[in-house]
Amino acid sequence: MAMEIKKVAVVGAGDMGHGIAELFAVNGYEVKLMDKFPAMLDKAKARIGASLDKLVEKGKLSKDDSDSARSRLAFFSDMGEAVSDADLVVEAVPESLELKRSIFKEASSHAPKDAILASNTSNIRITDLGEATSRPGQVVGFHFFNPPMLMKLVEVIPGSKTEPAVVDVMEAVGERLGRTVVKVLKDSPGFIVNRINAADTLLFCLILDKGIATPAEVDNFARGQGLPMGPYELLDFVGVDIGADSLAYFSQALSSDYGKGTTFARMVKEGNLGKKTGKGFYDWSTGRAQIPKVPATDKVSLMDIFALEINESVKMIEEGVARPEDIEKGVTLGMNRPFGPITVAKDLSNAEVKGKLEELAARFECNIFAPTRSIAEGKLRDAIEGRLSPPAPGAQVTHAAAPPAPAQEPPTEAEPIRLERLEGGVARILISRPRLNLINASVLDGLDRIVSELSNDPDVRVVLVSGEGKVFSAGADLSQFYNNSVAFMEFARKGARTLRRLSDMPKLTIAVLKEYALGGGLELALACDLRVATEDVEIGFPELTRGLVPAWSGSQRLPQLLGLSRANSLILTSERIDGKRAYEMGLVNRLLSQGDPDDAAAKYGAELASSQAPVSTMLAKKLLNRGSEVPSDVGLEMEAMAAGILFGTEDLREGISAFLGKRKPEFKGK
Repeated sequence: MAMEIKKVAVVGAGDMGHGIAELFAVNGYEVKLMDKFPAMLDKAKARIGASLDKLVEKGKLSKDDSDSARSRLAFFSDMGEAVSDADLVVEAVPESLELKRSIFKEASSHAPKDAILASNTSNIRITDLGEATSRPGQVVGFHFFNPPMLMKLVEVIPGSKTEPAVVDVMEAVGERLGRTVVKVLKDSPGFIVNRINAADTLLFCLILDKGIATPAEVDNFARGQGLPMGPYELLDFVGVDIGADSLAYFSQALSSDYGKGTTFARMVKEGNLGKKTGKGFYDWSTGRAQIPKVPATDKVSLMDIFALEINESVKMIEEGVARPEDIEKGVTLGMNRPFGPITVAKDLSNAEVKGKLEELAARFECNIFAPTRSIAEGKLRDAIEGRLSPPAPGAQVTHAAAPPAPAQEPPTEAEPIRLERLEGGVARILISRPRLNLINASVLDGLDRIVSELSNDPDVRVVLVSGEGKVFSAGADLSQFYNNSVAFMEFARKGARTLRRLSDMPKLTIAVLKEYALGGGLELALACDLRVATEDVEIGFPELTRGLVPAWSGSQRLPQLLGLSRANSLILTSERIDGKRAYEMGLVNRLLSQGDPDDAAAKYGAELASSQAPVSTMLAKKLLNRGSEVPSDVGLEMEAMAAGILFGTEDLREGISAFLGKRKPEFKGK
């Protein structure tokens, strides 16, 4: 078997095939694109050329790399010529079992005996395709998402006879293509992402069958929840026939319940396939869906969808199809979502999910909507946290338990916030969530941990707070899932508490503002003692334009810093200002000259670390932060007490001695 893939043949030059061929070519593979229809090849060649030109125009690919990719592409209408010297054959023809089996049979007869045969099928069992060849051990699923050049996920699926080495090779190929690889553990219809999608698709078909709501009512509801497209608009966009074919296949391969929906099949018979025919649920004659402006339905809720997706996820865990972390990764990347069903399940009780599923099963008379075994037994938490016991070897069960954990720990995600220790008594806290360094619960947890670590570190005197790359922070990450208003309120409290700890930290803190300091990012900066900024940084509170308010102490800190009038201007109008204007207002303490703002801030921090007495800094911060919270006579008493404490320190004697001796002090924090 070919262990090193250099030459790739892609069979099928349609929407997926031409994109897969382009992706391989851009990443250094020699590619032959095959289609028996010359017109399809001509169209594919033009589309690939236009795509490469666009990548060059956007600066994502150099002209030389584009030309090199073109030189690695060849086009064929004969299967034998296309696959005769291929190390890897990738099938990307329409979702027809008979068609795919015929392609695999023909490719197997012409490809080298050690070549791997892969399918881009989104639903069909890989085992069924492998049976059409003389080499089922070398047949594997390699499922991209549309469009392949943009979507970062690929599912690798073994058939029942696929050799483990083949799976390893394809995982390496996926990584070389720059894709996140999700490994499906067991061959099952729909694999991970489309298995979950199928339950959603059936729900939306049954909603129309039963006249519960119109497509426009549901889509307007979905858009109101922040989704870019509603489910029916999306079905129109990809093709109603795709949804209908998916349900038909699942009804044969998984459960007859998937065949209960009738509306989609009827639309296919009528030729109303959506955008591709100009009409589906909506009129597409202008190139965009003409969605009627009708009130959003109240007959459908996000909880309906969440419950079904959690149910299917748990079924896959029970059956040994996939692990929880891979399901989450697959849905977020494959369906382009901010979070997946495992994250949602962690914020719901077993009873909530079970109750909703029982309601849906009864409402739609559909058994696949009923709670799966683990949820019915109250073991949702065990399932999503990977604590189900593995099945006995060879056991035949409807819902098998999840497989044991791998011998090696899976790679951990990059830390969303990290600590760097610089020279001269300076430390730097970096938010690391490219591209906008949005602040989520994990960032807050990391910040809280780092504040505790640095607060008791005598070697650190100045702490810089910045963002990885060009951006400070564009605000809070609002794409997280919150079960209810109480959960969101607790997230707000968590942010305010964490920033209060940063503010109270017994070190001098400096925020380094660059490119964007918005919303929660600006609140983070306000919790620091000083703010330095580039002249062109964009600063502001956009919360009111999102239907929110600053909730991490911004509405309290800003008036104290700038006065009520200027705070009103920034918060109530959502005005955005640049660094120069912020400096003139007193929001920023120092403007940074051209060059790397983090380097400039590090030099400034080192200057302050060497010139400011640590104990004096700590006490001065307490006086400044608490002075506005107490009566003036109490504040004056606090000030006198601080002076008395400092009188007995070594740093005071050193400061006076250095002043009289006209030298730089060497403070020890004592």
